[in-house]
Amino acid sequence: MLESGCKAVKEGMLEKRSDGLLQLWKKKRCILTEEGLLLIPPKHPPPPQQQQPELHFSNMKTVDCVERKGKYVYFTVVMAEGKEIDFRCAQEQGWNAAITLQMVQYKNRQAILAVRSTRQKQQHLAAPHAAAAALPPSVPRSISNPLFMNLGKDPLVRWDF
Repeated sequence: MLESGCKAVKEGMLEKRSDGLLQLWKKKRCILTEEGLLLIPPKHPPPPQQQQPELHFSNMKTVDCVERKGKYVYFTVVMAEGKEIDFRCAQEQGWNAAITLQMVQYKNRQAILAVRSTRQKQQHLAAPHAAAAALPPSVPRSISNPLFMNLGKDPLVRWDF
């Protein structure tokens, strides 16, 4: 379990292409969690108060497998803002598949939460109408409907708010 409370799904070494002019491959110790990918310099752990760079799944768009060449698999993580981050690893490590699988599971969890939230809002909005339907027959329905208020006048008068 990490400090963030997320469980580590996979740990190991990945090589990340640097953003610099030479675009060198730099080794990173990576921890794949249910929320994203942590990138840690391989030599020595940073001080505990320093936040680890993380590629969070909420900001990821896709993981594209670019090619399999020699002993390496090359893949690109495309972020929501369009930034592309290139990685490579040994073919047998399967990092690209593991990252893709975790990203899909994360996006599915978020979609389920969004649907539940929408349904709860709809149920909450429908609750006054359901309560009005449950009124005893002696209570006029016009009292329970704010758009059609019967104030003892003509029942066809409409009050829009």
